[in-house]
Amino acid sequence: MFGGKLNPSLLDLKHLNYFDLSFNNFSASPIPSFLGSMKSLTSLNLSNARFVGLIPHQLGNLSNLHYLNLHDYWLEDLYVNNLEWLSGLPLLQHLDMSYVNLSKASDWVQLTNTLPSLFELRLSYCQLRSIPPTPSVNFSSLLTLDLSQNYFENTLIPSWIFGLRNLVSLDLSSNIFQGPIPVDLQNMTSLSHLDLFENQFNSSIPNWLYSFSRFEFLNLADNNLQGTISSAIGNLTYAISIDLSYNELGGKLPRSLGNLCNLREIRLSSNKWSQEISEILESLSRCLSDRLEILDLTNSQLHGPIPMSLENLSSLTNLDFSQNLFSRTLSQNFGQLKNLVSLSFWNNSISGPLPLSLGSLSSLTDLDLSNNLFNGTVPQNFGQLSKLDSLYIDSNMLEGIVSKSHFSNFTSLKTFHACGNRLTLNVSHDWIPPFQLEDLSLRSWNLGPKFPPWLCSQRNLQYLDISNTQISDVIPPSIWNLPSQFNYLNLSHNQINGEIPNNPSILSTSSVIDLSSNQFKGSLPYISSSVIVLDLSHNSFSKSISSFLCFKSNDSKSIGYLNLEKNNLSGKIPDCWMKWNSLVVLNLANNNFSGNFPASIGSLTRLKSLHLYNNKFSGNLPLSLRNCENLVTIDVAENEFVGSIPSWIGHRFSSLMILNLRSNNFHGHIPKELCALTSLQILDLSHNKLSGGIPRCVKNFSAMATKNNSNLDMSFNHSNDYYDETFPLESELLVIKGKTLEYSTILHIVKCIDFSKNSLSGEIPKEMTSLQGLQSLNLSYNLLIGSIPENIGAMGSLESIDFSMNQLFGQIPSSMSSLTFLNHLNLSNNNLTGKIPLSTQLQSFNASGFIGNKLCGLPLSNKCTIDDVNPDNENKGSKHNGGLEVDWFFVSMALGFVVGFWGVCGPLLLNKQWRIMYFKFLDHMGYKLKSLVLL
Repeated sequence: MFGGKLNPSLLDLKHLNYFDLSFNNFSASPIPSFLGSMKSLTSLNLSNARFVGLIPHQLGNLSNLHYLNLHDYWLEDLYVNNLEWLSGLPLLQHLDMSYVNLSKASDWVQLTNTLPSLFELRLSYCQLRSIPPTPSVNFSSLLTLDLSQNYFENTLIPSWIFGLRNLVSLDLSSNIFQGPIPVDLQNMTSLSHLDLFENQFNSSIPNWLYSFSRFEFLNLADNNLQGTISSAIGNLTYAISIDLSYNELGGKLPRSLGNLCNLREIRLSSNKWSQEISEILESLSRCLSDRLEILDLTNSQLHGPIPMSLENLSSLTNLDFSQNLFSRTLSQNFGQLKNLVSLSFWNNSISGPLPLSLGSLSSLTDLDLSNNLFNGTVPQNFGQLSKLDSLYIDSNMLEGIVSKSHFSNFTSLKTFHACGNRLTLNVSHDWIPPFQLEDLSLRSWNLGPKFPPWLCSQRNLQYLDISNTQISDVIPPSIWNLPSQFNYLNLSHNQINGEIPNNPSILSTSSVIDLSSNQFKGSLPYISSSVIVLDLSHNSFSKSISSFLCFKSNDSKSIGYLNLEKNNLSGKIPDCWMKWNSLVVLNLANNNFSGNFPASIGSLTRLKSLHLYNNKFSGNLPLSLRNCENLVTIDVAENEFVGSIPSWIGHRFSSLMILNLRSNNFHGHIPKELCALTSLQILDLSHNKLSGGIPRCVKNFSAMATKNNSNLDMSFNHSNDYYDETFPLESELLVIKGKTLEYSTILHIVKCIDFSKNSLSGEIPKEMTSLQGLQSLNLSYNLLIGSIPENIGAMGSLESIDFSMNQLFGQIPSSMSSLTFLNHLNLSNNNLTGKIPLSTQLQSFNASGFIGNKLCGLPLSNKCTIDDVNPDNENKGSKHNGGLEVDWFFVSMALGFVVGFWGVCGPLLLNKQWRIMYFKFLDHMGYKLKSLVLL
């Protein structure tokens, strides 16, 4: 960690030829130009020394230099304006300028081409824009070329690279080269190291590639390679490391893999190998039993039980079988793999008890058995794994008691994740663990009722999740004063009580704080500007929000997710939102806030979700809200807002999916501008004082007109070096099917309209029937007239219809019988007439949904008469003879009987020959029927 400035007195070392300052800390210091005067230098290594600024061109005076390493520590700390000074280094053999910003050096190929003695050229992550063509190559002696991580504009590898026939190592990884693997590579027969990782090659692996008998290192990972692996891979007998992971390869792995007796590492993850794991292990065991060190088959769709033959690979240090389809139990003979350092079976379906033999793997540092079906108890001998650094056993079916003996020798443990099991920690009150954890997750354990005092001894904790652990206690003050400070703190779903100390230094570095669903009380705590997620919902915090919101009002807040729902907070909201402009989610629902919402809400231009449900807010919706153009949800239901619904809602919020204005005092017409909200899926304007008609432009609600689900992300994701956490963006109380229900995980597929309990008039627009994705439609308790739209049967997704308490008339459209998903229907208290259409749905509903009309037929008890079936016949027909009405139905029925009877029987009575033939026909048919019965 030497630092400061280099002293020019170094020039007195006239005969110095080797100078190495690598891996020191000269941060904020430029490379001194006087180094260019140390003419005797043959080797200069300034790599990773944290020098900054312009590389001095005086280095070009070091004409005797053979080795120059300027590999930067941080990207862009060092840069050049040009590389012309390289021409003064004719003897240079090794040049490494990786991570130096060379974006201004467009002639980098021509200038490095002037170094005929160059053996090694490393220019990784130099922000080079392209590889220019070169007519002739002078550095034909080049053995190593590394141009990785530059993301060149070139999509094809330039041809001059294939002319470097002496090249032993070629690294072109992390660029965007496309197409098939270039056939010209087969001429580079000296290659022993080829790295094409993270490009966009999309062919199969060519057979000629397997003819490189000198290959020791081959990395083709993270491309779009397809097809199968040829058995010719067995020709790569010198191979030490092969990585074909993250492609689209499939089929069966060839048995010839077992011929690669020098192999130390093989990574085949994230492909589609259609075979049992036993076949692969049998092949690898033939000559690799005491050589293979790393085997990675993550996410490869492998299946079957883990075979006993795994124990033959006794040299394994890293084994990763995560994200496969393995089942059954693990062998008890894992103790044979004595060299294992890392073992992962994450995310399979392995069941049975945890093998006791795992406790004898004394070299193990990382063990991940999470997301499986392991059951039983945790073996006590796990506590003997003294080198274990991280242990993941979360999301299994483990149960029972965990005692201090389970941790007896965990002196190196830093990460312990065991959430989602039914485990109980039973340790004494004065127990002090042998470890110092950084990450701890015991969610859903039984740790209570007292707060675990041993947590106060964990001075390095950065991630702590003890949510839902049956704690009903006050948090010890020492927890708030731990020196490490948390990056993630989750104490939710307990019964923790008391107040949080109002000290700004508490939680000063936390990114995520979730204290929801507890019994905290008092004022809201001050938080630092570094907090990203804060969830204090479902507690008993009280008093005003002013101190919390306006604390350090000149400091910009980083918080993106703020949930204060369901507390006892009250008073007016202060006008202090100006520095909260990173907010994406704001939930103040279910409190006692009152007064106008402040205009500074318009500062929250990133806001996607606004929940003010069930408070006492009054006045108009703030005009400044229209600045929040990214809003997906506006829920201001059950408040005392007044005025007309602002027309700018329809103009400004193109992504709005949920608009809930229920139970306020809005009046006036429904603005036609709302029809511009093409992403809208939930529209609730019920329980207001709206009047006028329903706009015919409702057909423009495109999201409701389709049965497809929304692609909008309804979650808030935050990740850093310690975790990747997703928080729900939305949960919504909706009145559907006559019940108030909370929707969260399936909210994105719900589509409903509720205009109930207003004073809307006019007819139900027939354009509404184009909303074929709508699932719930409630127009009850209005003044609507006219008939139910005849084409309502086209709304095939409808599950709930409520048109009750209106003035609708006419018949129920027969097309309603085709609504096969319908399970709630209320048409009561209208002026509907006629017979209820027959269907498997309508007759199954409660009769109360049809009462208060002039309807007949099931499920009503009154049967239909002819007048009921044809209600329009009333006042029609003859009124002669004293006003008597002729019922033409009975007249036509009698006439039909007479014509039908005499049309058949009359000719038989009058014509004897016809009569004889008719009876013969009947006799013949009788004989045939009799013979069929006898058979």
